[in-house]
Amino acid sequence: MDMPVTFPAVHLRRLQRRFGSHRVIDGLDLDIAAGEFVALLGASGSGKTTLLRILAGLDRADDGEVSVPQAVSTVFQEPRLMPWKRVWENVTLGVRQPDARERALRALEEVGLKHRVQAYPATLSGGEAQRVALARGLVREPQLFLLDEPFAALDALTRIRMHALLLELWRQHRPAVLLVTHDINEAILLADRVLVLVDGRIAEDIRLATPRPRQQGGPACEAIRQRCLALLGVGELPPTP
Repeated sequence: MDMPVTFPAVHLRRLQRRFGSHRVIDGLDLDIAAGEFVALLGASGSGKTTLLRILAGLDRADDGEVSVPQAVSTVFQEPRLMPWKRVWENVTLGVRQPDARERALRALEEVGLKHRVQAYPATLSGGEAQRVALARGLVREPQLFLLDEPFAALDALTRIRMHALLLELWRQHRPAVLLVTHDINEAILLADRVLVLVDGRIAEDIRLATPRPRQQGGPACEAIRQRCLALLGVGELPPTP
């Protein structure tokens, strides 16, 4: 009996993106499997957001092969909610199915905001607003979920809650995830693989064998943290408490 052929959710070969004479993405190769959770680290200006925008269809490649699924959702650092629309209406933006409202209500229940469906964005906390953004991404049933530093503006306790929520949503829906972040600990705690982007190329592809939930500061995670810091040009720092 023939085994089914599986294809990666993301397939990039020799990807190039230039701005003038500067190569922001320089011959990048990358595969992300269906259902895989990948975190992307890099210094400012390394090309992280440019890569995410190309995958989201918001920017173009100058050269190379780009293959992504049809169903792609993106969540940005800012929730980008329309202030004149209620929460459920923000979730359904761009959704054409006749059951859009019912889909929105289900997604909002999943992110713990069933009680806020009629609220306006101005009445939401930062964490609630980002939950709405996650629901808006989920309602499209993405095969690829792109997240561009979605928790960077949140306080530490809210970030911890959002990490747990994101992992639960990923387990339930199983899209491929690419999380762009500056936070090494966040990448290690959440991802199956951590990619380090340096000068427009993947300098390191680190697979995390430690099962979730991971202990921040544990020996295996700390070794990966120090390796990432070295690749990013940061000297060794004290262990995470």
